[in-house]
Amino acid sequence: MSNVIKSNGFTNESLEWDAWLDVITLEQASQDQIKVLEESNPKAKTSDYYLFLAHQPDILRQRSAAFNAIMYAPGGMSRAERELGSLVVSRINGCVYCASVHAQRFEQLAKRSDTVQQVFDNPYGAGVDAREKAIARFSAELTEQPDAIDAAKIAALKEVGLNDLEVLDLIHSIAIFAWANRLMLNLGEPVFPDGSPAE
Repeated sequence: MSNVIKSNGFTNESLEWDAWLDVITLEQASQDQIKVLEESNPKAKTSDYYLFLAHQPDILRQRSAAFNAIMYAPGGMSRAERELGSLVVSRINGCVYCASVHAQRFEQLAKRSDTVQQVFDNPYGAGVDAREKAIARFSAELTEQPDAIDAAKIAALKEVGLNDLEVLDLIHSIAIFAWANRLMLNLGEPVFPDGSPAE
């Protein structure tokens, strides 16, 4: 990670997340719950988020498969740009935890943090070039007013070089984090490195 960025209650620091409801314990988990945790994420067995979602292993399995296909599939939009779209969604939705994760991943993939600072400050004006600016603006617009997206807004993405598959990848990235943000925001809270909850 580059230098710590803090702006408008958001940060690129590594955060924890505490569930407000009971999570499963590994000692009492069913074989299917253990299996889905092992399939989902390397840290799933220690993450309150996964340990709560494992109450419904079939849904968690489908969620993890969709997430991995959307965020890590080869081809199409670059992973850094998928992370940028997800970062903007998380910033607009107020999901401090998700924004911190996507900020870190964007920095790792893009090898810079300037756009992260811009997203935290003003997601509508974020981006270091026309392509990033278009991705950030579209991500913000789709998050805030999905019914206002039209052919002209898709054309604006194509004008800065996105092809059809990249547009689809971007929309998938935005959509899955609309879902993930709502789970995170309504089932628990982020915890900063000093142990304090987000304000």
